Amino acid sequence: MERSATMTWGVAALLVIAAANVAANFYQDFEITWSPSKVKIAPGGEQLQLLLDSSSGSGFKSKRDYLFGSIDMDIQLVPGNSAGTVTAYYLSSLGANHDELDFEFLGNETGQPYIVQTNIFVSGVGGREQRHYLWFDPTVGFHKYSFRWSTQDIFFLVDGVPIRHFKKSTAYPYPERQPMGLYSSLWNGDDWATRGGLVKIDWRYAPFVASYRNFRVVPASAAPPVDLSKLAWVNRNYMVYNYCTDRPRYPTTPPDCM
Repeated sequence: MERSATMTWGVAALLVIAAANVAANFYQDFEITWSPSKVKIAPGGEQLQLLLDSSSGSGFKSKRDYLFGSIDMDIQLVPGNSAGTVTAYYLSSLGANHDELDFEFLGNETGQPYIVQTNIFVSGVGGREQRHYLWFDPTVGFHKYSFRWSTQDIFFLVDGVPIRHFKKSTAYPYPERQPMGLYSSLWNGDDWATRGGLVKIDWRYAPFVASYRNFRVVPASAAPPVDLSKLAWVNRNYMVYNYCTDRPRYPTTPPDCM
């Protein structure tokens, strides 16, 4: 279904408030988009699992779209040898001129740290990748991954710690007109995900499983303040790639990096 670019602030606010005031339920709040036989929802609808095996991956999306808000999900990533797998968790309006905010969790060889890649698309244009190591093992328990999207800026947060900040400016486009749905999928990305595609999926470890719970949406103004000193700490210690400093790719620094 096409999403209206003229959705009013009032309607968007009602969607956010409605989602915030009702306990999250994967039966009620989401629909399966890919391989229903590989999506497992716990009795009561409080948890969901996505599975990947050699036949296919799986995915789901929110039934509502959102224009701004603080959007959280607790996720437990694929444990063990997850090399070649990609767990994608993102907001998107879809379409050729879509807006999109991405978390992509890149699987690893056993004992190696997970990498999280973030990206931002505005009117169909992306190419704004950053990559960070996570400072904990995201497979032994649930951790909260959040989008904080307001009229002025966007934060990507992990357990409340900012790993990325994208600020509105007149110098470059900003996603503010297209409501976005929340999507997640687990799929085979072994042509690029782990060490640039050098390490392939070992299907002996299938099915690979990612687990989800505690979906929450509140107005961005109602979320806790962001500690920008922690953003500096993350970038200093855990960033492994930043498009802003990739001179072979961008000989001229992109305006959103200034």
